[in-house]
Amino acid sequence: MRVVSRIKSDGGGTITFFLALGAGRQMCRLATTFLTQKQAFSYLRKNRTEFERMARAQLASGAVEDGIVVLSML
Repeated sequence: MRVVSRIKSDGGGTITFFLALGAGRQMCRLATTFLTQKQAFSYLRKNRTEFERMARAQLASGAVEDGIVVLSML
């Protein structure tokens, strides 16, 4: 999983990761409330399986915004 993070100075931000779909990749964005990138990455790694499952379900149902699967924290 390739991951990119953007954390705002006032807390919160997004983590962007790519879901592998065979030979292709799907961009996914997770909104977080963490104050640091380290906290956000740790949370994503800890819950990776669940976020991948949620992203696949949203993709299958067509719930995509501008080509990106948008997720929120558990």
